[in-house]
Amino acid sequence: MRILHLSTRLILGGSQENTVLSCEGQARAGHDVHLAFGPIYGPEGSLLERVNDFRTEDGRGITTHVLPDMVRQLSPWHDHFSFRQCRRLIGDLDPDIVHTHSSKAGVLGRWAGWKEGGAAGKRGVVHTIHGLPFHPYESRWRNWIYVQSERFAAKRCHAIVTVCDAMKTQARAARIGRDDLFTTVYSGMETEQFLDPGVTREQAREKLNIAPDDFIIGTVARLAELKGHDDLIDAIGQTMRDKPHWKMLWVGDGWWRDRLLGRVRELGLEKRVITTGLVPPEQVPAMMRAMDVLAHPSYREGLPRTVPQALLSSVPVVVYDVDGAPEVCIDGQTGRLVPPGKRSALRDAIAWMADRPGERAAMAERGRELCRDRFSARRMIDDLQVVYDRVLAHLSRRRV
Repeated sequence: MRILHLSTRLILGGSQENTVLSCEGQARAGHDVHLAFGPIYGPEGSLLERVNDFRTEDGRGITTHVLPDMVRQLSPWHDHFSFRQCRRLIGDLDPDIVHTHSSKAGVLGRWAGWKEGGAAGKRGVVHTIHGLPFHPYESRWRNWIYVQSERFAAKRCHAIVTVCDAMKTQARAARIGRDDLFTTVYSGMETEQFLDPGVTREQAREKLNIAPDDFIIGTVARLAELKGHDDLIDAIGQTMRDKPHWKMLWVGDGWWRDRLLGRVRELGLEKRVITTGLVPPEQVPAMMRAMDVLAHPSYREGLPRTVPQALLSSVPVVVYDVDGAPEVCIDGQTGRLVPPGKRSALRDAIAWMADRPGERAAMAERGRELCRDRFSARRMIDDLQVVYDRVLAHLSRRRV
């Protein structure tokens, strides 16, 4: 089977990691896998080197294609040419499956795949919703455009995969697609790296110059809008002043780095906030092993991958109650859910974790068992194959 994946950008991020793992697993299964994406730029890092270095045991790789006009922002000029580039690529490759990811590539890629044989049943068109583009923190006019675009694109594909049940619920509430289009496939990851990162908690802390009795509140996220770093500063900044052993560990980089670190300096906490900058994904498990709790006060996600990754690492979580977070952070069982934007509740949940080491360890163990199979890359790849086979079987029956 020839499979073409289309993604907007190949930066370091949850949806991109999901896509690359899908490509790798499908290549190992013997498929001819292609990955197309727009130009890569910015401080978030890139997965391109990993993709280029990948080889199966028999020497096959993932063929990459750059779409010069595939950009994240709304841009009628670029979008026009990007759509044409997608159509040309699909026509030249003639894939059995066109699988799109992210909002921009999802809309243009589905439309292009539908025009280039999808509508006629020549190929299957599948889309994954990693996170919906419309949300309460976006302007009304942009949300209107996003909803209309998603409704349009949902009529031009054969299946929609969601990384959590919440994405289907939200899409259907916005009258996007039909119920029978949707299948939940939890976002896969290399669980073994988190279950056994190859370093002890003590070794991970020593490398980061963290004392054994420090209480570490960690985040693994881009330093960007809506990821919640400001909320963390507001919630526990004063508590960190009062409790010298409380420290934050920020793993990641982004456009808001200078502004956020400026706030940290203004509060006199520069020696209490440890920043790693951009780190390769394979180093993240060791970073997590150094944490006592992972705080992820993000205002919008599909299902935040960093949450199951922390639980796999035996680290309990405090998470804003948005989107798919409750499907893995089960309040009182595997972590603490906090209403979004409630900084006092965020502070109280973190303090609760600090005061109850036995209970937070039990939460982490329950979360570890929940996530061990549900978020494995192998299970994701197998579940995607079921979706592909169902789509192709349906198209085959149509052609008879």
